[in-house]
Amino acid sequence: MINDIREIVGDGELVVAFSGGEDSSLVALLSKLALGKDKVVLAHIDWGMYEYEKLRSIVKKFAADHDLKLHIIDGAGKQKDAWRFGPSCNSCTKFIKLRLLRDFARSRIVATGSNQYDTWGRTGIKIKDRFYAPLWFLSKEEIREMLDYLSVDVGKIGESEEREGCKLKHLLKMLVAENFHGRAVAESNEILLKYLEKNNIKTKKAAVKIIGPLSKNIAAVVVEPPLDDKMKGELEYELKKVKEISEVVFPDENSEVVVVAAPPVYKNEEARKNIEGYISIPGKYRWILSKNAKLRTFQVVEIS
Repeated sequence: MINDIREIVGDGELVVAFSGGEDSSLVALLSKLALGKDKVVLAHIDWGMYEYEKLRSIVKKFAADHDLKLHIIDGAGKQKDAWRFGPSCNSCTKFIKLRLLRDFARSRIVATGSNQYDTWGRTGIKIKDRFYAPLWFLSKEEIREMLDYLSVDVGKIGESEEREGCKLKHLLKMLVAENFHGRAVAESNEILLKYLEKNNIKTKKAAVKIIGPLSKNIAAVVVEPPLDDKMKGELEYELKKVKEISEVVFPDENSEVVVVAAPPVYKNEEARKNIEGYISIPGKYRWILSKNAKLRTFQVVEIS
């Protein structure tokens, strides 16, 4: 892989699309070994209020520890259009994230952490439109083995043992009013992680999913393993301090999760199954065909 990076990049400078996670951390380290620290720049998009505060520290610490240049791209307020018609990480990546990276890189190649765990890696395409995936053929397990071999401990936000990202993905409805819908998901998820850290609670998964009709924000707390009743009460008290949140619920396997979907999603069983995995709220799912012409994906409207 080191020789491959040298061959692809040549004498130029390489931009690493750096999220702070395992995949991009390995790309950054391999690029440094291949090209030297002076020819590698980490480019991290800061999503404003949707960026986890802990992630900012993780990104800066990694760059400092490994003596790599770091450029922060301002992504605040840029995700509104991608979420306006319903949750869509694909739209956010394709039309916002890649554009911001391309604008910064200009003529330079951008290395990403895409691998067999994600869609791009599974296509088998190593390089396209100056975006380069040196890890495209690797599994998550192989990436972790390489990080262990390099004695690198990648910082974790505490959101998930697997893939972590920005807080906006936990807004499970259209982002119509950013100061209402957006602020609810941003503040609630920060409160949750700080509560868990303060009480030294180790989890496999921790998120506040913002659901409900557009006029009402319901905070659905998903934590694995589940919190006990005392912890739930304490956390509910903290979350209700967020004025944009009307109600706090703790769904379990007996809950019913009601999802309204646009026709292309509603009619596609595979798409619905994938979305249920993305929503990641425990319970049984009930799907309803949407009558809202503006909704292009889905919206979780109720948990009972």
